[in-house]
Amino acid sequence: MRFRGGPGAAHRYDERGAAAVFGIALVGLLVCFTVACCVVASVVSGHRRAESAADLAALAAARALQEGTDGCTDAARIASANGARIETCRVDGLDVVVTVRVAAARLFGAGLTLPARARAGRGAG
Repeated sequence: MRFRGGPGAAHRYDERGAAAVFGIALVGLLVCFTVACCVVASVVSGHRRAESAADLAALAAARALQEGTDGCTDAARIASANGARIETCRVDGLDVVVTVRVAAARLFGAGLTLPARARAGRGAG
């Protein structure tokens, strides 16, 4: 490090370049914050898709039961059309309970599946 000033200023350090280091640190923090926000947005979006797929699958299954056909077959078809896969499909009296999973975006090489559950039918409430 170079000292600045004359003989009486031997304890003052040259601070040139300190703003660049601070700027680089700020950019790094901004990048980290942006990546974290993208991860959260991806998880929230995936969960909303899972909830929608579960709701639609449960409604399709309940309608099929009222028509006298297999509700779980219709639930699987509707869930698949919405990018989900059926985990469980259970007829509970007049109701159908459906659990689905949706694959979220792969982040940093790690896959994430998000579950959702829905109930539909005459007795649901």
